[in-house]
Amino acid sequence: MARRETLQSGPGSRALVVDIVRSSGPISRVELVEATGLTQPAISNIVRGLITDGVIRETGATVATGAKPRVLLAINSSVAYGVGLHVGMDAVTCAVTNTRGGIVGRQLAGLEGGTSREPPISQLAELCHRTIDMLGLPAGSIAGVTVAGRGPADVQHGLLPSLQASQPGSPASLRTELEQRLSLPVLVAANADAAAVGEFWVRQVSRERTFGCLYLGTELSAGLVLDGALFRGASSNAGQIGHVPMSPDGPPCPCGNRGCVNLYVTPAAVVNQAWGDSELVARMGLRPDETTARTFDILARAAILGDREARALLDVSAVGLADSALTLVNLWDIDTLVLAGPGFAVAGSLYVQEIRRRLAASAFARSIHAVRVDLSNNPRDSVAIGGAALVLQGSVAPGHGPLVAQSVHSR
Repeated sequence: MARRETLQSGPGSRALVVDIVRSSGPISRVELVEATGLTQPAISNIVRGLITDGVIRETGATVATGAKPRVLLAINSSVAYGVGLHVGMDAVTCAVTNTRGGIVGRQLAGLEGGTSREPPISQLAELCHRTIDMLGLPAGSIAGVTVAGRGPADVQHGLLPSLQASQPGSPASLRTELEQRLSLPVLVAANADAAAVGEFWVRQVSRERTFGCLYLGTELSAGLVLDGALFRGASSNAGQIGHVPMSPDGPPCPCGNRGCVNLYVTPAAVVNQAWGDSELVARMGLRPDETTARTFDILARAAILGDREARALLDVSAVGLADSALTLVNLWDIDTLVLAGPGFAVAGSLYVQEIRRRLAASAFARSIHAVRVDLSNNPRDSVAIGGAALVLQGSVAPGHGPLVAQSVHSR
């Protein structure tokens, strides 16, 4: 059960009710009054509006209390669908989810132009159209689309510079261009922000949790969900833990600093170290024409199966990442941490073990509370799923993030 909150301290009465119904499962109106601190008439009006809009529904089940049975409420999973487009290390993933985070469709496409990580906007639009058409969803049921990729993300202007910087004739706004091509609302987000919202939403995490998500892909970054809402900072670029200097005298980082965490813990860092061991390269059959993501998966699988040299490389990455997790936990007093992203897809268990060990031994508040550390159930698709959740959250529970135009509750 979520903690009592007043309207002034929550993200908005409608968003507050939706979030508690989402995280608590079937719940009665009386329990909503107790959880929110709102009056019975206020809850009745909010619930009536949410039922009318199709966001929540009465389950048909009741709870006997000795008086009038209490009717239970739940999220209506089919009221709307969200689409998430994730531009990853070597592919674009499109995922469509319902309002409970269930995947209803997914397609994967290799990046046009190889591994430049800068797909043409036309490819994103075509993949989105193809996925929606394949599913045959009702007209008007798509709440919107989120495009996620490497930060920084300019949410205000709808830009992801990492996806557009070198494209000839690139439009001023990725959001504007895609909205024109798709005739749908479009949001942009950095990888970790999308992954954090997705894990929070799909896992039905209570808003009373201080929730963190570490994303490992091209870079290491973090997303935070506080009181049910994504913590964005001044420009929606919070959580760049991969750009914290780890070694002041280390090699230069593209961000302008030296010795950043990203240079030591990411898949690219592990692969670069592997190329320096000719015996390991020969034994693993590593090829320079393979993508970094594929080569890292080969090394991660070998580490899991007991190869000493591969395991040593992964251990260096895991220890450095555990240091970053400790920093994040100590800064925000996090009690729930999820690991997401393709970097955790094969050897995620190694990272989970090292982070759990480090937090149990060194977290500042360890004598007061433990930190739960889990691996995403779908690390490779966590950003695409999270992108879909992000646009759905902004549509059915406005107040948590950017307002989604033409949202489901206004149709």
